[in-house]
Amino acid sequence: MSTNFVVHFEIPVLDLDRAIDFYSAVFETTLSREEIDGYYMAMFPVEDEGFGASGALVKGDVYVPSVEGCFLYFGVESIDETIGRAIAHGGSQMYPKKSNGELGWVAEIKDTEGNRIALHQAAGE
Repeated sequence: MSTNFVVHFEIPVLDLDRAIDFYSAVFETTLSREEIDGYYMAMFPVEDEGFGASGALVKGDVYVPSVEGCFLYFGVESIDETIGRAIAHGGSQMYPKKSNGELGWVAEIKDTEGNRIALHQAAGE
């Protein structure tokens, strides 16, 4: 068994178009739309040989956005710039940028759907 147990995550959304706009702008990436098992999804890019998990934004009756429950950390090059993009696109800051010692920095934002998302910037970046 791999030590990287997490292989996929799903972020609940109420408005898939709004969420795609937010995440595309904040993380400067392109998401691809799919329908899987009757649920509308927007998939984050993934590299088969890369490090980390794949994930998706998902709209459906069993998906409820929340600031409670599981908590995802997104690796970013600049927390300050990422927070700026989040606020500019309808999100908000929940926890200010704080040092995490030798590991770097962390912060939290709330997306347009009401989910709490953490940001991690590695030390030296």
